[in-house]
Amino acid sequence: MNIQDFEVMEHTADVGIVAHGHDLKDVFANAAYGMFSLMTNLDEVKEERVQEITLTADDREALLVEWLNELLYLFEVHNVVFKRCEVYELGEHGLQARVFGERFDTSRHEQKLAIKGITYHLLKIEKENGYKAQVVFDI
Repeated sequence: MNIQDFEVMEHTADVGIVAHGHDLKDVFANAAYGMFSLMTNLDEVKEERVQEITLTADDREALLVEWLNELLYLFEVHNVVFKRCEVYELGEHGLQARVFGERFDTSRHEQKLAIKGITYHLLKIEKENGYKAQVVFDI
């Protein structure tokens, strides 16, 4: 079975994605990939930096928002863009992942959308031919 990683979702004032995966680990990784692909051309990003991430939240949807917000925080504060994510532990209330990327360099990386945050608007995670998650970003 070939599942598309993510698709862009049109929204009035913001932008969203629907991330797909065989399991929820894939969905979380593909949601991160989708978010960063809206921000820059990931083909130009090298995997020079590796970072471990551990998060907890009240439920799966909140965990997805926390995950994407943490990655966005690392981009905003530490100027790191991530090309690949390996979610190796994922439960109802927590995750552990390893992310790969490099410092964002405007001389080499295209600046596309500026994402301000991840919203709970229209947020959902569903089991359907694998799994999918819908996320709207505040731009």
